[in-house]
Amino acid sequence: MRRQSLPAAVSAPTPSGQRSHSDGATLKRLLPYIWQYRWRVGLALLFLVAAKVANLGVPLLLKQLVDSLDLPAGDARGLLVVPAGLLIAYAALRLSTSIFTELRELVFAKATHGASRQIALETFRHLHALSLRFHLERQTGGMTRDIERGTRALQSLVSYSLYTILPTIVELVLALVLLATKFDFGYVWITLAALAAYVVFTITVTEWRTKFRHQMNELDSKAHTRAIDSLLNYETVKYFNNEAFEAQRYDTGLDAYRRAQIKSQTSLSVLNTGQQLIIAMSLLAMLWRATSGVVAGALTLGDLVLINALLIQLYIPMNFLGVLYREVKQSLADLDKMFALLEREREVADAPGARDLQVAGATLRFEDVGFAYDPSRPILQGLSFEVPAGQTVAVVGPSGAGKSTLARLIYRFYDVQAGRITIDGQDIAHVTQDSLRRSIGIVPQDTVLFNDTIEYNIAYGRAGATRAQVEAAAKAAHIHDFIVAQPLGYDTVVGERGLKLSGGEKQRVAIARTLLKDPPIMIFDEATSALDSANERAIQAELKNASRGKTTLVIAHRLSTVVDAHEILVMEAGHIVERGSHAVLLAQGGRYARMWQLQHAAQDRREPHALSST
Repeated sequence: MRRQSLPAAVSAPTPSGQRSHSDGATLKRLLPYIWQYRWRVGLALLFLVAAKVANLGVPLLLKQLVDSLDLPAGDARGLLVVPAGLLIAYAALRLSTSIFTELRELVFAKATHGASRQIALETFRHLHALSLRFHLERQTGGMTRDIERGTRALQSLVSYSLYTILPTIVELVLALVLLATKFDFGYVWITLAALAAYVVFTITVTEWRTKFRHQMNELDSKAHTRAIDSLLNYETVKYFNNEAFEAQRYDTGLDAYRRAQIKSQTSLSVLNTGQQLIIAMSLLAMLWRATSGVVAGALTLGDLVLINALLIQLYIPMNFLGVLYREVKQSLADLDKMFALLEREREVADAPGARDLQVAGATLRFEDVGFAYDPSRPILQGLSFEVPAGQTVAVVGPSGAGKSTLARLIYRFYDVQAGRITIDGQDIAHVTQDSLRRSIGIVPQDTVLFNDTIEYNIAYGRAGATRAQVEAAAKAAHIHDFIVAQPLGYDTVVGERGLKLSGGEKQRVAIARTLLKDPPIMIFDEATSALDSANERAIQAELKNASRGKTTLVIAHRLSTVVDAHEILVMEAGHIVERGSHAVLLAQGGRYARMWQLQHAAQDRREPHALSST
């Protein structure tokens, strides 16, 4: 089936050309998915605060213990303070911190995984709803990578926000309040100054190195896309002995990715070194001030321990602020890419208030239809014809005449730009696509199968079909004997895109699948092109039986397959140049008659050769 050129105005943008949103807009887009779990979020936040309060109680307890131990030598109270206070109170606080933390994660797990599942499912459904034009241009490897990263990004973003960033902020606020109430504001200003310098430095350097992360992702997607494309075209690679060439292309992508990784790692080292310098300077200032207070008698040893413990608890999570900021930014970027897929508008959408198609006799009519994939190259121009209910109309003509486009338009993979297509008088643009496609069955020229069993691929024509129904369809398509001769029978796996089957076997599976669907309208697009003459004649008889009483459109190149059609349309350059029955067209001595003579002459030349070779 020939792929037409696409207009630039509506072509799908490449990943690098997608419109990106601000981080705030991405978070706003994410909020509805989280909001449905708002009670769980609230409860998780309560557990978060409780865990941090318990955690902050640990240095306070240590201060009391140290001050209580400031006793004269030999004082008997020292024997009671250490075991009772240290072993019971300290253990209880540590246990409380762990329990509240685990409760927080347990409560919020359903929200995280539920939102992730919902977004992934919505994206999957939306991709199926997008037009054929989008899927002809897509890069499968890069697109699946974007969806995979986007789904993972949601979990990472929620995890970092709720489990690290928010707890750090809560702990920082509580620590600052404690420093301000128990000591002087000098400690608060030192902490705030260090925090400000740390945040500014981290954000500045991380923004600078974000371009390296983006570069890494783009190169990763590009290398992945090349690998997937090469593996999907395994046979083509083998035909032209290009294994080394494909390996070189893949290695070039991996090498570019490696260089980007090195740049990213180098910039990360700069970030980490600067962060540690700021933390070290602030620790030096705080401990110098606290030590001076102890020497001057203004503070106790317990106060020094408290300040030191608070600083350790604050700065340990801050060590990861750069990583967190980078990961949050990257998660937002990955989510934005997935949301960009969700925002892709459908080129073909159901009209407002569209109703289900009501099929009575299934008369199919093209009324002055005009269509072009590219405005500069019209495909169909004022095309009009009718396939009466229960009859068979065949369309023949040279490649590029627009024959296969007819099937795409009937299925509404594209909408016509002029005229209309009707079924029983109903404009297909005004009915739901689901009801329209339920009423049509097609045997395409290029058969693609799922990497599953033969039974699954045939049963795909009718969800819930029984094994007996599948076997009946396979017998009608003359493939049952081949299937039962396989070691696994109907459980034989056909491989990626059906590559384990021959072209003729794949086509017969496609025929069986359509026969099982049993729709009122049938389309055969070169349905027997991959079959030998003997099987073609046998299946033609079955297709004739299957299409009896159904509205059938046959798109063919071999004229011998359409001689029994009620009417034959000869197309050239998007126009119907001749129409009539086989006998009438031969009698006219026009384009159809010349095509018939040429095909028979070619067949006559092949037959002696076939006989001599036997």
